Amino acid sequence: MPRFDTRAQILWDDRFLYVGAELAEPNVRAALTTRDSIVFHDNDFEVFIDPEGDGREYFEIEINARNTVFDLLLERSYRDGGPARHEWDVQALRTAVLVDGTLNEPADVDRGWTVEMAIPWDALSQPPGRGKPPAPGDGWRMNFSRVQWPDRLEGGAPQLVGKGMEDNWVWSPMGEVDMHIPQRWGFVEFIEGSTETR
Repeated sequence: MPRFDTRAQILWDDRFLYVGAELAEPNVRAALTTRDSIVFHDNDFEVFIDPEGDGREYFEIEINARNTVFDLLLERSYRDGGPARHEWDVQALRTAVLVDGTLNEPADVDRGWTVEMAIPWDALSQPPGRGKPPAPGDGWRMNFSRVQWPDRLEGGAPQLVGKGMEDNWVWSPMGEVDMHIPQRWGFVEFIEGSTETR
């Protein structure tokens, strides 16, 4: 059972896949600031996308509470000998993070942080630039993950452990702490909907 609430939602239009997440957290913290740092060494939120659903050429995007992005392309899963292409970037990716509290201030209690991403369809294709939005009724394999490291007290204040066993809370259960088993990800079906608000 997750210790902190996590909610995610996705929307889409003809240009982007939109992902939003709310992450409750009493001690919001993040250290990494350089793009393509190994962001899951901080607490983070992660999106996994396999458009073809075949476990090949799938995408991972991670983000921490400093809005630092780590994005990579996997030609196939690690179990199948796949290399991760860390040099790959989601071109024209838009992200935003809002902290409801004070980042890296363990003396107070935070409410959490939110993440927003707009992922262009053109980035989700190989070769890049040939992506197009799915048709209504299409299903893609996807998953969402939250990595949460335990706190440790140092000098009376909680500090990031950054090693040992992290919590890994996911949308579609994996059965083990390994997100790189695309066959176990859930299916997202794209449907048409109204943009009207009431």
